[in-house]
Amino acid sequence: MVAAPVVRDQELELEVESLAYGGNGVARTNGFVVFVRRGLPGDRVRARITKVKRGHAEAVAVEVVRPGPDRVEAPCAHFPACGGCRFQDLAYHAQLAQKETQVRDALARLGGIAEPPLAEIVPCEPEIFHYRNKLEYSFTTTPSGPALGFHRAGRWDEVLEIERCWLTDDLGNAIRDAVRDWAREEGLEAYSQADGSGYLRHLVVREGRNTGQALVQLVTAPGERFEPGYLVEVLRRFPQVRSIHWAVNDSPAEVTNLPTRLLWGEEWIEEELSGLRFRVRPNAFLQTNTAMAERLYALARDAAQLGGGETLWDLYCGIGTIGLSLAREVLTVWGIEVSEESVACALENAELNGIANAAFFAGNVGEAVEALLERSGPPDVVVVDPPRAGLAGKALRRLGRIGAPRLVYVSCNPTTLAGDMKALSEEHGYEFVRATPVDMFPHTPHVECVALLERRAV
Repeated sequence: MVAAPVVRDQELELEVESLAYGGNGVARTNGFVVFVRRGLPGDRVRARITKVKRGHAEAVAVEVVRPGPDRVEAPCAHFPACGGCRFQDLAYHAQLAQKETQVRDALARLGGIAEPPLAEIVPCEPEIFHYRNKLEYSFTTTPSGPALGFHRAGRWDEVLEIERCWLTDDLGNAIRDAVRDWAREEGLEAYSQADGSGYLRHLVVREGRNTGQALVQLVTAPGERFEPGYLVEVLRRFPQVRSIHWAVNDSPAEVTNLPTRLLWGEEWIEEELSGLRFRVRPNAFLQTNTAMAERLYALARDAAQLGGGETLWDLYCGIGTIGLSLAREVLTVWGIEVSEESVACALENAELNGIANAAFFAGNVGEAVEALLERSGPPDVVVVDPPRAGLAGKALRRLGRIGAPRLVYVSCNPTTLAGDMKALSEEHGYEFVRATPVDMFPHTPHVECVALLERRAV
């Protein structure tokens, strides 16, 4: 094995060729790959090596010697210190091109498909900023008192105070600032990850973008050190706020997915998608870009090729958004989701929309599909929308054995999509028909994808 041509802390000039999946620039020195944080395609950068591994090195750009043609001015005052956005300084058309290339490369390299049948990436419309319907803020300590923000890029031990986030809207920014001012007025302290002192941990703000409703969840350390009535009074100054929750986190882990106590209002807010109304509780899963979720579901509908008589499975169904949006075009919908709170929402949502041919069950997909098979009979179409890790081994094997004629795979990670497709093809007789990348999250490395697989005739 040839020794790496670079050493840690060395500085060198590099030409950035492209973006790797995850967002780092790809450069080479003497043929040796260096992944450069904050390097954009076409840039010539001075980079400092931070890590050397057997097959590649990692570096951070300390100076842009010559900017690439697609480097632009980032509008956010917190960029690039904030870890929320990686690519505000990359022109949007170039972001789209890089994401489409990453999906193609993953399917070719990891999926073993020489020429992947890939449609053109669907851009985020109508707005590439202000698109998120949910944000989770961390409390931090400042000289002025507690503040709210996001982790600094690459740091889990440091939170950057945010004055205006470009991914939420004016309402989201105003609610965050109102909670910050309340915390200062009440003399409350931010929780310290280092020593477990302090009290305020997180703030979650969810919005129904098409209904104008908002849900607010405060997360604290144990103990009731505030007057709930006054927090409610502060938040009710916003007519959009319909639901206020409080959760207690007694563990060191930074989580917000916790049991909540309702302080005021309804247990949920409502959102409108694809002509249906959906109830959303604090811990229920909903795609965080409302406008693009509708595009995503339309692509899933196209891929499913429904004729009206199908038994459709909606696996990892969340609050039932995909299954319910397809329910009027099939005979029956059967959904599985591990989160009981999401399943409760899905069942309510079916009732809310007068949909009588959909049933939802709480369970681990890999373990629940065989029981579902006995109950529903063999599916004609299976829609899966798994987490970033993709289909767990058991889920993939059992779905492969069940062998539905059509499998619609909604993916948020092209690398696991490619690996799962390869296994479904080689071990279970599926053929990859086409995939469409979708940009749900501009300025971040994330890319969604809707893929269609069909079972080969035996």
